[in-house]
Amino acid sequence: MKVIIAIVVVALLGFVGFKVWEYWTQTEGDKPLAGNPTGEVRPTSLQGLPPQLEPRLLEAQRRGPDTFKEFIDSIKKSPLVKDPRLAWIELDYVVMIASRDPAEAKRLFAKIKERTPPDSPVYPRIKSLEKTFE
Repeated sequence: MKVIIAIVVVALLGFVGFKVWEYWTQTEGDKPLAGNPTGEVRPTSLQGLPPQLEPRLLEAQRRGPDTFKEFIDSIKKSPLVKDPRLAWIELDYVVMIASRDPAEAKRLFAKIKERTPPDSPVYPRIKSLEKTFE
């Protein structure tokens, strides 16, 4: 009888150990990448805007929607500025003008959404703003 109880106890310990190991490997796989622990996209990490334009971008954002719009219009002409960073900057502008000019914000949002593919790093932000601007 002692042998049967010992076999059952060893089998239960093995089963519990396996389940703990399985749970641990599953939670390890669910962790975001080490380089970005929150899983969120940082705008400065996106490609498409030369580093020398970063200070001008921050200054234009700080000065308000009119200056920001002028900045966006000027950088769109440059072949160095492109998506996904351009889309992120334009989404910042859309959010900035949403309360002042909702019709324009919706129009611009639709244009940005149309040109942004689902595999873009900006796409999760578009999905989060979608209900607001449609």
